[in-house]
Amino acid sequence: MSENDSSAVEKLTFLLVGAGIGAVLALLFAPKSGRELRGDIADVTRRGIDAASEGARTVGTKASELYDSGRDRVTEAYGVAREKVVQSADVVSDLASRRKDQLAAAIEAGKQAYYEEKRKSGDVGRAATEGEDA
Repeated sequence: MSENDSSAVEKLTFLLVGAGIGAVLALLFAPKSGRELRGDIADVTRRGIDAASEGARTVGTKASELYDSGRDRVTEAYGVAREKVVQSADVVSDLASRRKDQLAAAIEAGKQAYYEEKRKSGDVGRAATEGEDA
């Protein structure tokens, strides 16, 4: 509920309470018999209870609408966030796979360069043996 809605509800509540108190005071000081006064007080009380019930229903309806709206927004935000996470995971997986291939190629190129240098230096037998151990 927004600040304006709660402020309006507070004002309405204070208005109803003030009207109820004013009505009771007016009845108490009006020149009527006891029976008439009690009947008037009962009528005012019933009207006050009806107004409070209506206000409670209105607040309940608004709260339910706000809850549903909030739930829908959260569900939508969760779906969007989940989709972005899945997309990011795919990008990271693809990048890791490419880096792995590049690293394997670099290691293989390093081995080839090592064996080539060993062959040039005339230490072919030991380079081949070391290659088998690796």
